[in-house]
Parts: sequence; C-alpha cells; structure tokens
Amino acid sequence: MNTVSIWRFDTSDGAEVALRALERLQTRRLVAIDDAAVVVWNPGSRRPHAYQVGTAAGTSALSGAFWGLLFGLLFLLPLAGVADGDPVLARFGLTDEALAHLRDRITAGTSALFLLTDRAAVDRIREGFTGASGDLVVGALDREQEAALLRAFDADDDQNAATR
Repeated sequence: MNTVSIWRFDTSDGAEVALRALERLQTRRLVAIDDAAVVVWNPGSRRPHAYQVGTAAGTSALSGAFWGLLFGLLFLLPLAGVADGDPVLARFGLTDEALAHLRDRITAGTSALFLLTDRAAVDRIREGFTGASGDLVVGALDREQEAALLRAFDADDDQNAATR
C-alpha cells in the first residue's frame, strides 16, 4: 500500500540534500520511490519554489497536475486570500487540517520533500537521511484513496487510456 510522506527540514537546502541521499538508496534498490517533489523556501522569499522530481529512473507515478494543485492550495491560495478547502484532496487523505498543519510548518528558511512510496519504506527512508534530519508528517493512503489518486493524477494517463 502506498503512502504520501512529507518530510520537513529546518534549512532551505535540507530537502535537496535528503533527496540526493534517497536517490543513492534508490539506485542501489534499497528503497523504491514512486514519485517525489521538493519545496524550497529560501529565507526572505515571499513564496517557496516547488518542483516535481519523479524518481531516479526518470519516471513519475503522478502527473504534475497533482503536485501543482497541492502546492497551489498550500502556498498560493493563502497568499491570494482564498479560503482553505478542497474536498477533492480530502479524498486522498489531505484534509484542511493536514494542509493547515503543513502550511504552519513549511515557512521561509525551511524546505520539504514530498514522497509517494510504499508505506513500509518510510523507516528505511528516515535512516537514509544522512546529514539531513527531517520531521515526518505521514498521510497513509487506504486502498480506495490510492486508487482514486492514481485515477485522477496518473502521469501515464494517455498511455493507460490507450490500453484500456
């Protein structure tokens, strides 16, 4: 079963340092990352910089639309004065409360690493962060949430539609 794990770092480069360590583990097949995205919020910046990484193999389980929607809800809509809430993301375990908690924790001068992995890999991932310790916020997906997430935001949607 997959889970979305979100790792927050006290420095703006912490997530990228941790990502490099995870990529080494993935290359050695010690962990399997289905998708990844990074948020870097430099000190003094008005808003963070976010980007989708995918995997060390260059693949992505989710489309950029998922990450764009998530990061827009987390960081851009509050700046625009738009109220919280997206009932669609709540179906994937990302409730208003979870988004508010993330918004409070990921601030200027910090960074975050968003991972889609097997739930069992979370402990191996934590051990793999040599030189970069991160706080973990885990949102475990049940089977229905995982299926809904992949149906809505599958990166290979066009290919999958052709084979259905």
